[in-house]
Amino acid sequence: MSRFSFSTEALNVPALQTSLADIRCGGYAAFEGWVRNHNEGREVTGLEYEAFTELAVREGERIIAEACAKFGVDNARCVHRIGALALTDIAVWVGVSARHRDEAFRACRYIIDEVKHRVPIWKKEHYVTGDTGWVNCERCATASAHTLESQVHEAAHDHGHDHRHDHGHAHDHGHAHHHAHAPSAQPDYSRQIRLREVGTAGQARLRASTVGVVGAGGLGVPVLQYLAGAGVGTLVIIDSDRLEPSNLHRQTWYALADCGKTKAALAAARVTALNPEVAVRAEPRRLDAMNATQLLAGCDVLVDCTDNFASKFLLNDIAHSLGVPLVLASVHQFEGQLQLVDPARGSACLRCLWPQATQEGVVANCAEAGVLGPVPGVLGSLQALEVLKILLGLPGRLTNELLIVNLLELTTTRVKARRAAECAGACTRAAAGLAAARASSALEVDFETLDGALAAGFHVIDIREAHELDTAPLPHTRITHIPMQELLEGRNLPAEGRYLLVCARGGRSLNTTRALREKGLQHTYSLRGGAERLRRPTTV
Repeated sequence: MSRFSFSTEALNVPALQTSLADIRCGGYAAFEGWVRNHNEGREVTGLEYEAFTELAVREGERIIAEACAKFGVDNARCVHRIGALALTDIAVWVGVSARHRDEAFRACRYIIDEVKHRVPIWKKEHYVTGDTGWVNCERCATASAHTLESQVHEAAHDHGHDHRHDHGHAHDHGHAHHHAHAPSAQPDYSRQIRLREVGTAGQARLRASTVGVVGAGGLGVPVLQYLAGAGVGTLVIIDSDRLEPSNLHRQTWYALADCGKTKAALAAARVTALNPEVAVRAEPRRLDAMNATQLLAGCDVLVDCTDNFASKFLLNDIAHSLGVPLVLASVHQFEGQLQLVDPARGSACLRCLWPQATQEGVVANCAEAGVLGPVPGVLGSLQALEVLKILLGLPGRLTNELLIVNLLELTTTRVKARRAAECAGACTRAAAGLAAARASSALEVDFETLDGALAAGFHVIDIREAHELDTAPLPHTRITHIPMQELLEGRNLPAEGRYLLVCARGGRSLNTTRALREKGLQHTYSLRGGAERLRRPTTV
């Protein structure tokens, strides 16, 4: 027998009471919420209740289990009506049987308060004027809590019954507070719950969701702010970078005093300060093909907030592997692009638009090309909006298209994108890309400093051209400079050496590493992210 259930029929209270009868119990308490003829100054002729049934039953069962454990009661049940109700109908019934009356009283109160607060149930009121209106059932505002009394008549004894009647709309009264001091502020989602497309059911869906955000910079900051504010249940934040002063004009969540700290940890602290109800997992490490599946497993949506092509294509491939949507964005000076990759809907992905992954250096990043702070802010906000559309099942999400936003001219352009013909059943390009990325990961290593690489026993070889060294030298006396072409054309290196190749961003060094391994230098590696990785963050 389910301890929390819904009914479309009038409740049989004697039968419900009998279901809790227990020879061990001497205390019984019940709560009945009745439909009354008015609410907040408006005359009411009836109600309709709706629920997000699957989630509601699961949460209701959890509440009753908590009450039994918390108060040591033996039996408890809750039945809630759904559908149309007339005046005086019982909308919700809670019953508890326990060894003693006090435990029964407190468990009964706990169950109805938690059901009101946590279970996705909402109601439509029918007024005498003929109008109707959806009403938020999650009414725990402290202002009303201080003015409403318990509305419970306690007349139980050890071998008797206690009936608690609420002569009003079920879920319509506030928590009673017995503390002299003002309660601490709690997250309040009432403004978005008032949207018919959201409601309490939508809020419950947000609370049950997990979103993985890769990058906590210019794009990631607005994404995390709005998702945390909306009440998304769990946020996974992946970013290996540390905050720098040059970030702050667009990453305005942080402070100058935070510079030098990891963005993942900083962002996690800001999320908790904004909304303590959100569970947050900070991963201050670089996402790669070897750890991506583990770090992002269990996420309902992924969000790309990076500024490098390798990460974007990797996330594209991981989204296909996990079968979850990915919201991508990129920024260049005064423009931005937004795209939704949704494997379950057979949408086009990055590899449909660019069969060969875009090489680093083709498009300048923010450090090279510059960017105004509000530009990634706008694109990140659009990403957060697209994520909420997905989680709430709202219409209007991007479909097989690339949205280009020009913020200097305030124009938008939609570019149609078609899925590759060979990927009609499943995306073969993404699977191949992920396999290649995992193979490449074995050739790459991460170091934040050259001292770390040297201490690990590597001979560091800078393979950049002379003009690159002039503009961006690596100041270390123990680095050897051998241009890439010389290595590829046959300059010999001792076979017993352990080499770390460094280029500007990691692309050329990776290709050179592959070539040298084919020649027998099996202990050759590429510095992931290249020389720029040693100096600057990788997220926008």
